[in-house]
Amino acid sequence: MTSLNHVPAPTAAAAPPVPYRTDATWTNWGGNQSATPAFTVQPRNEQEALDAVRFALREGLPVRAVGSGHSSSPLVQTGGVLMDMSRLSAITGTDKRQRRARAMAGTTINAFGDALWAQGLALGNQGDIDKQQIAGALATSTHGSGKDLGSFSSKLRWVKLINGYGEIVEIGEGQLRELRAAQVALGTLGVFLEVELDVEDKYYLQEQITYPTWAETTATWQSDIDSNRHYSFLWCPDSDSCELLDLPGSPGHDMTDRSYTKRYNVAHIQDESELSTREGARLDRSYRIYPGGFTTQFHELEYFVRSEDGLAAVEAVQDLIRTRHHDQKYPVEVRWVKADDAYMSQFQGRDSTVITLTTKPGTDYWQFFRDADAVLQEFEPRAHWGKIHFMTRSRLERLYPGLDTFIQVRREFDPRGIFLNDHTRALFG
Repeated sequence: MTSLNHVPAPTAAAAPPVPYRTDATWTNWGGNQSATPAFTVQPRNEQEALDAVRFALREGLPVRAVGSGHSSSPLVQTGGVLMDMSRLSAITGTDKRQRRARAMAGTTINAFGDALWAQGLALGNQGDIDKQQIAGALATSTHGSGKDLGSFSSKLRWVKLINGYGEIVEIGEGQLRELRAAQVALGTLGVFLEVELDVEDKYYLQEQITYPTWAETTATWQSDIDSNRHYSFLWCPDSDSCELLDLPGSPGHDMTDRSYTKRYNVAHIQDESELSTREGARLDRSYRIYPGGFTTQFHELEYFVRSEDGLAAVEAVQDLIRTRHHDQKYPVEVRWVKADDAYMSQFQGRDSTVITLTTKPGTDYWQFFRDADAVLQEFEPRAHWGKIHFMTRSRLERLYPGLDTFIQVRREFDPRGIFLNDHTRALFG
């Protein structure tokens, strides 16, 4: 296997048969991950992407694909060939009757909104940020919130990719074993070129923002989860917590020990003249409501526990902040996601409560995150693959019943391990 830190030098005459750079240093959005690949390529079409992978195979170089760079974990680093997929971006087809949409791998989530709406369709759910490329969102099982709503990965029904043999292959619903591996693969199955997703008929959302105390939040805990399409909140340990994520705090209350609470529900309107941009009570097309407007850089650890353990897990994190990490002022975000069947999905086989911890770039966040990881272990947490985490192979063996099958499929698609780096090799090699 080729190691990230011991990449064989290409022969003197070797160069990718597509436009490339040898002097590009890649850095992620949060600024905590970087790499200087031997070659950075930006394919303009499927053939150029295929040519780049075949070049890497000939030269014995590892390959990693990069999307919008929103991951905080070391998923992208490589000393070999880094494939920037941003130019492979387009909605390539829609089917109103079957409620399906196809898109190139580099298509950003925010590019789906207007394009699908024009066809009477919409994504079924989104997260707070919509700048990610769809292949990256699928690779890490990115999600929104809602107890009956799954992640992006749970909606994948077909994918076209380049495998470790240098071939373009397709995986569809007739290949359920392989599809469940592809739904959440961390880029280790191959380079995604095009995907097909389940979508929904277009819908409008009514927003309701409230600022309950923690006692009020817990008093309506289950009813809020059950009675809203989208329910989530950010618990604030300090009066200035909301400001750290560009969120408006309560105009009439100190936000300490209060929740910035979001409820989004479907609204039935006759005409778009009824739409509203009023802060805290917007009424708009679904894809305009979901994005949370987080614009400042940050680092995150995001763990997932069984829904029935959600309240206890959140309160364990609160106690950690109050007793041992008083300097942590960022809100703690809490969301819910429906169970799915993907082998390496954080939601495989269990409805989940999502707990997101945020810290400021440039600060030493390791001890806080390590302590949070330790505190949450009693709840058997899984981790967001795109966020900072402490998952190990032994933890995966304990938490993911489909791990062996995933590794088997991964090896079938990539027997030489060309799509692995040090981080993913330690987990799945």
